[in-house]
Amino acid sequence: MILGIGTDLANIDRIQRTLDRFGDRFRNRVFTDVEQAKAERRMDVAGTYAKRWAAKEACSKALGTGLRMGIAWKDMAVSNLRSGQPVMQVTGWAADRLRQMTPEGHEAIIHVTLTDDHPWAQAFVVIEARPIAIQASATLGDA
Repeated sequence: MILGIGTDLANIDRIQRTLDRFGDRFRNRVFTDVEQAKAERRMDVAGTYAKRWAAKEACSKALGTGLRMGIAWKDMAVSNLRSGQPVMQVTGWAADRLRQMTPEGHEAIIHVTLTDDHPWAQAFVVIEARPIAIQASATLGDA
């Protein structure tokens, strides 16, 4: 079942201007160390930050809060699997909100996709609740 959907569109040039103006103060307030390391290794530094900015905005919308109610930028973090697929982790208040949203007997899965086409970066986040699978070995032992 779908618990929440969020999307956001970020202007890469605006993120570049923010990086130019505020530098580390902006990076350290919004992005985790892992996110910063990823962006700084990329050819398109501002585009990488813009996609992650959009993902955080989209995640906050999928959580049903937007960036208010105690949620912090670093409570939502984007990393990548070896395949390159982006994944979203939540901590702090965002994780608390996710637990509140998730029905008993279910686990929450956060799906995220990112794209960019200069000057735009876009993210979609879908939060899904899946029933927790009962271990087959436990049920077979009861037979």
